[in-house]
Amino acid sequence: MNSLGCILKKELKEVFRDKKSLSMMLIIPIFIPLLVFGMSALFESEVNKDISEYNRIGFSYELSDEERALAKKMDIEVVSEDESSLQNDYEKGNLDLYVIKNGNEYILNGDDNETTSYAMALTENYFNAYKEILQRNYLVSNNMDDITNIITVKENISSKENFYANYIVNYAFLFLIMAITVSATYPATDTTAGEKERGTLETLLTFPIKSKDIIVGKFLSVTLSSIVTGLISLLLMLGSLYLVNGMFKIYDGVNLILSPMSILFTILVIIAYSFLISGLCIAIASKCKTFKEAQSALTPLTFISLFPGMIAFMVNIKSTILLSIIPFINYTLIFEGIVNGSADLLQVILMFGSTIVIICVLLGVIIKQYKSEKVLFSN
Repeated sequence: MNSLGCILKKELKEVFRDKKSLSMMLIIPIFIPLLVFGMSALFESEVNKDISEYNRIGFSYELSDEERALAKKMDIEVVSEDESSLQNDYEKGNLDLYVIKNGNEYILNGDDNETTSYAMALTENYFNAYKEILQRNYLVSNNMDDITNIITVKENISSKENFYANYIVNYAFLFLIMAITVSATYPATDTTAGEKERGTLETLLTFPIKSKDIIVGKFLSVTLSSIVTGLISLLLMLGSLYLVNGMFKIYDGVNLILSPMSILFTILVIIAYSFLISGLCIAIASKCKTFKEAQSALTPLTFISLFPGMIAFMVNIKSTILLSIIPFINYTLIFEGIVNGSADLLQVILMFGSTIVIICVLLGVIIKQYKSEKVLFSN
């Protein structure tokens, strides 16, 4: 235990003295609030886009009083001109869309851009409403107005979870996982391949310390630095969620703040993931002979840590017993279940169980590597 403590103390000093390691631990988590605020602002702008930004609609014919009343009711700014003038005004940016009438056919003209898509949706709603008015007038004029009341539709819609709230919370957690991964790669590289390249590993092996103690000490130091990054990321995530909750209308009626139990489980997930990713990083970096080679070998881990959870969230995959034991994807699914209150205790236990098994296997592999001179020494 004394040898293990000395190794752990040595490695932690190196981690917290190294500016690059500290920058990974402290700077990477800052991107989480930027993500939360940036995506919230984007969602807000898309959902609450002012109608004045896309309501200038041109018509190549003179609208009837009934049409003008409908257009006014829908806040459509009507411009009546001939076709060539409308096209010219649209190209100059004075119109968001223009309509050409050919008998009973109405052609909506514009370019494939965001403003036109909003204007297109508004104009289509206008014509659907106008079509209903014409149909109703026709039925009334032919004494068939009872047909319009052939069925009655009432709404009884239960409130559902806020899509934007779920989206932002889950993606914030995904970036938290990525922050832990990025922060683990540098100290894991430095304490393995970096020591080989500098020649300090050979000096360390001359001391009466077991290989197992060296490995466990290095492993725990990387894990602790990863946990620190995870906890900083969690604090920034909770703080940014608290701030955006009251700033953006898209979150009205929704509480983005995680419950104390959810926060506790999230901390446990952070700890479990930190152990797993630290073991993976050390196992991969230990086989590399130079710092640069180890960095290249560990780069894919950043994407592997992010994409499985991202894809699972995008296609709405739910946690199952099988998925709860698959690394990377299980953490995201368990977190989503914890936040939504649908987490299964068995799946949580399996997630922690599979993590422990993988960590034990990784430590066994690393200890075996450190007993091989071919792996240990760069020459």
